[in-house]
Amino acid sequence: MGRNIRNHNNRPFEELIDEAASVSVDGWDFSWLDGRATEERPSWGYARSMAGRMAKATAALDIQTGGGEVLAAVPQLPPLAVATEGWPANIARATGLLHPRGVPVVADEDKPPLPFADGAFDLVVSRHPVTTWWSEISRVLSPGGTYFSQQVGPASVFELVEYFLGPQAPEVRGARDPGRARKEAESAGLEVVDLRLEKLRTEFLDIGAVVYFLRKVIWMVPGFSVEEYRDQLKALDEQIRTEGPFVAHSTRFLIEARKPLRPTRAA
Repeated sequence: MGRNIRNHNNRPFEELIDEAASVSVDGWDFSWLDGRATEERPSWGYARSMAGRMAKATAALDIQTGGGEVLAAVPQLPPLAVATEGWPANIARATGLLHPRGVPVVADEDKPPLPFADGAFDLVVSRHPVTTWWSEISRVLSPGGTYFSQQVGPASVFELVEYFLGPQAPEVRGARDPGRARKEAESAGLEVVDLRLEKLRTEFLDIGAVVYFLRKVIWMVPGFSVEEYRDQLKALDEQIRTEGPFVAHSTRFLIEARKPLRPTRAA
């Protein structure tokens, strides 16, 4: 989310929400929020680090590529690169971006099995997957291959979630725990070689930014619509105008796991 700040709070509430409710939310490009919301970035620089690994790979898979924006920006792709995506609007967008780079986009639901043979890839990547199917990732990785992923961490932007939905149960707040990801990766036969978690400040500068964000990141407030939450949006709009940006905190973790060259033996 951008940092070229522009003040939209001199515009009427209805105008802001109508605009945000009508703009396209296809793909995984958040540039519409430039000047309307800010978000700190993780220190590890996922796109840069992923691109470095792509340059050394021979066969790579990008799972849940979204609109293909991150993969399309990689300077040097391996000889074989494939992406998967399940949302039809994103499939079309990713196809437009990735086909010119020679990357096929496979329409695939977010559930096992992955439509690839065992050991097909020496690199599998995924940015913000909804679900990580560790056994499938292990299966399609070749021995010595690597899974590299940036994921949403626990209670991410929950200040905003709980503004609309109220306090969430501990098991909901604790979901997407990186420690659990480590255990699941190891249970699938992978060796976790890097695991880092960061908490990052996020600011929503006007109510239009909130509406757009919740329309795009649909699992934050399931079933969100302007009509359903108009009263809360109106109250939040007044809060932002009088008190300043709505502050939340996103959490992100980086995980890198490697498939052993030889299967590990049970103790």
